[in-house]
Amino acid sequence: MEHRHFKLFKPYGYLSQFQTNAKHERNKKFLGELYDFPEGIMAIGRLDKDSEGLLLLTTDGKVSYEITSSKTDKEYYVQVDGEITNDAILQLEQGVAISYQSETYLTKPCQVFQLYQNPDFPERAKKIRDERHGKTSWISITINEGKFRQVRKMTAQVGFPTLRLVRVRVGKVTLEGLQMGDVKELNDIT
Repeated sequence: MEHRHFKLFKPYGYLSQFQTNAKHERNKKFLGELYDFPEGIMAIGRLDKDSEGLLLLTTDGKVSYEITSSKTDKEYYVQVDGEITNDAILQLEQGVAISYQSETYLTKPCQVFQLYQNPDFPERAKKIRDERHGKTSWISITINEGKFRQVRKMTAQVGFPTLRLVRVRVGKVTLEGLQMGDVKELNDIT
């Protein structure tokens, strides 16, 4: 069997799954509404409902395992509440304590820098508060782990809660060439 691989620009409000049997999720939006994916397709990792950006999909479980392992970098552009400080960036780079599965977890060192020009993303379906409510800033965070809502917990821990989270890169695959909701089939994703 020849495996198939895709990249998707996941819009805000979609769950990173194709269907559900849970009653509380029946009115949610699922990935299958965006494209007619082949049977056996799986999302590689997840982006929560409130997050946007690059989501890789494959029919190959080995590729999925390889990418979700801690060897693969995942880069996020994060809009945070307030003007980020150098001290906060340094704390994020060195690792911060977050809660994970009812325990305290120290995140691994990572790459963080401020984006001085706002990324050119489409406007989000649900509005983010505007400048009248205070300044915001954008940062890039590259991690090679992925605990539940990790980036959001990290920015909150250093005093700059996340307002918008967009994954822009997984390994060597980027969002380039995709508009919100677009799907593109790829020959290789590793």
